[in-house]
Parts: sequence; structure tokens; C-alpha cells
Amino acid sequence: MIHIIVASYNEPNATLRAVNSFLKQKIKEDFEIIVVDPFPETEEFLLKNIQDKKVKFFLDPGEGKSYALNILFQEYGSNNQEDFFIMTDGDVYVSENSVNSIIKAFKNPKVGCVTGRPITIDNRNTKYGYWSHLLFEAIHNVREGLSNKEKFFECSGYLFAIRKGIIIDFPIEVSEDSIIPYLFWKKNFIIKYTPEAEVYVKNPDNWNDWINQKIRNIKGHENLNRIVSDMPRTKSFWNEIKKGFFSAFKYPQNIKEFFWTISLYPARLYIYLKAFSEIRKKESYQDGWRETEINSTKPLD
Repeated sequence: MIHIIVASYNEPNATLRAVNSFLKQKIKEDFEIIVVDPFPETEEFLLKNIQDKKVKFFLDPGEGKSYALNILFQEYGSNNQEDFFIMTDGDVYVSENSVNSIIKAFKNPKVGCVTGRPITIDNRNTKYGYWSHLLFEAIHNVREGLSNKEKFFECSGYLFAIRKGIIIDFPIEVSEDSIIPYLFWKKNFIIKYTPEAEVYVKNPDNWNDWINQKIRNIKGHENLNRIVSDMPRTKSFWNEIKKGFFSAFKYPQNIKEFFWTISLYPARLYIYLKAFSEIRKKESYQDGWRETEINSTKPLD
């Protein structure tokens, strides 16, 4: 059995799109879709618009995404390692071949985690849209290289999957897309990148939303140093410098994009400095479910 967990936060229209992007796929294996949301209104909306018994609703207790995932791992878990959890968010949607691509990757019994490829839907002709294209391309290249070498890398929380029967819970103080692959890696499983499984993402389109999203992500990943100090890092300030500084300047296609690339560096430096400052002030990552609203990433609601 495949359980697809769609984590949403009071975004019924976007969640409907996310669920339908799975329902329209030709999936031979048995599967269920579990929508987890702290707002009962989302369940009411889905019940009115989806007539499919494969779709179920779980009322999130409001303690955060990782907290809810831990509950669902135990409630829908099994000891059969041929069963999988697929995790995604309500404000994104997936390609029509995503589930079958993930299933294909799991044919290798050594594979414990599979992650898909985030694709930005933002306009490259705007600064924030261009930044999303550049950064998504960069992490794509990193994941693809590490996956081909069967080395460790962190997954994408927008779309990743795990075998059941390996772990039943995980620490909630850190990003789930980092700590879960690490737990599988420690058990000698391979992390697999499957770029054919695409997930389409709307990114922030203004400065306040952009820094709020990025700082929260940085806090979630930097908190790993306290929980698992020996974990190889994919996403870090130093990795951005070592692996992305020069390659980023190969990406611009015109003068405007070249200047946007230059402007990205002080912006990235600023968010890291601000995140580290808040961490030192004990304003660490908390597993609140989107505790800071990022309205520009929710165009449908």
C-alpha cells in the first residue's frame, strides 16, 4: 500500500489541485491520499469537490508538520518494506508520471528514500522568479551528481518518499526532508534522486516573503548540527560558496539576469547572517506549521 500524505494549511483550492494531480495518474498499486490540515474547513471543501474513497482527511493537531507526520507514520505504517509513504505539500502539484517514477526507483531494494525534482512555475523575467530558477537548477545539479555517485544528500520536502518498516518516528526539531534521509542513510540505505518525478512550486515574489521563507528553512537545517553533528550537509552556507559561487555565473542569459545573479549573493548572505543571529538569540527553528504566512506562494487561495 502506498500512502500519499498531502500536508496543507488552510489552502483548499491549492490542495484540491494537489490531490487531483495524484488522482489523475495511472497507478496500478493500491494507494490512499491522506490530506493533513489543521482547518476543518479544508476537509469540508474537499468532500464537496472530490468523490473518491481513496482520499481521506486527518485533522492536524496544530503542532507542526513533523509532529503530524510522526503520527501518520505510526497510524499508517507497516512492516512491509514494499509499502511506501509519499510526502508532498498542499500548495504544490506533481507531474503525471511522478508516482510511477518513484515506484520504479524503489525497485532497487537498497533504495530507502526517493526525492523528486522541484520545478519553479515563476516567471524568469522577474528578479524573484529568476532567483528561483537559478537556485532550483543549482540544487538539481547537486542532487543529481550525488545520487549518481550513491552519496548522501538531503531530499526535497516538496516531494519525497520513504519505505515503510524502516523508521517509525523522527526528531521534530529539524527539517523532515533532512533528518529522515539521514536516518535511512545510517541504516545503509541509498538516497535516490528521480528528476522525472517533477513537483511544481510557486515561490515568493517579494522581499518580505522571500526572507521569511528562506530564514525558516535555514534555521531548520542549521539545527541539524545540534541533533546529528555527523550528518553530511547538502544545504549549508559553505556548500553554497564552494559549489555554487562560480557555476551561478554560467546561468544568466542576458545582462539583466547577470545583475540579478550578482544581487542574489548579498541577499543570501543577509538571510544567513540574520538566521544565525536569531539562532544565537535562541530564536531557533520551531516546528510550527508555517508559523509565518508566505502569502505570495499561495496564488489559488
